[in-house]
Amino acid sequence: MSEPVKLFQYNTLGALMAGLYGGSMTIGELLEHGDLGLGTLDSIDGELIILDGKAYQAKSSAQAPEVIEVADDVMVPYAAVVPHQAEVIFRQRFEMTNQELEKRIESYYDGENLFRSIKIHGRFKHMHVRMIPKSTSERKFAEVAVHQPEYRAEDLMGTIVGFWTPEIFHGVSLAGYHLHFISDDLSFGGHVMDYTIEEGIVELGAVDQLDQRFPVQDRKYLFAKFNVNEVKEDMERAE
Repeated sequence: MSEPVKLFQYNTLGALMAGLYGGSMTIGELLEHGDLGLGTLDSIDGELIILDGKAYQAKSSAQAPEVIEVADDVMVPYAAVVPHQAEVIFRQRFEMTNQELEKRIESYYDGENLFRSIKIHGRFKHMHVRMIPKSTSERKFAEVAVHQPEYRAEDLMGTIVGFWTPEIFHGVSLAGYHLHFISDDLSFGGHVMDYTIEEGIVELGAVDQLDQRFPVQDRKYLFAKFNVNEVKEDMERAE
């Protein structure tokens, strides 16, 4: 019997919404649990992209995003990774918007209540991303998100990585698609807003288990008071 595919998630998106931005797990520790994923970095400094077992940071820099490889000792407050194993692979041979491709992807789902890992490598006619700017816990995530820089690029090769989360897990993660992008030449990346793909390879991975870890050594997390309704509203505003 094969080993179950575990989605490893550190902390919850809800905690991030509440302003708990302090990193408490290293990239090195995170990568022990998977080779594909996403998240953010200490003080919510940009977008974390995990591709082929390597970690990258996309952050705002003047007129274009800056993408750098991240060292193992860098800390994260929130991230999700999986040992990606493609269960479905198909070639997208003609131009589609992200909404059109998502409908095609969902036609392969055998149910609505399982997580999926997603990897899309190809040529993109258009890519629109944003990235959360570095902040302190005095400002809630939804407030910071109002000022997120957004960037657009045309005609580039790259990879989308991320997850599809069932509605019943909204709050633990973001229900629906949560995707980050990184270009092949490491010149462009961020949290995916929308895109148009020209052609590419789409991989969909099954997830059998959710391994949810919490920052148990972080006293701010242990004693934080969460307003659940407010967190839900902030998630809708921020995403």
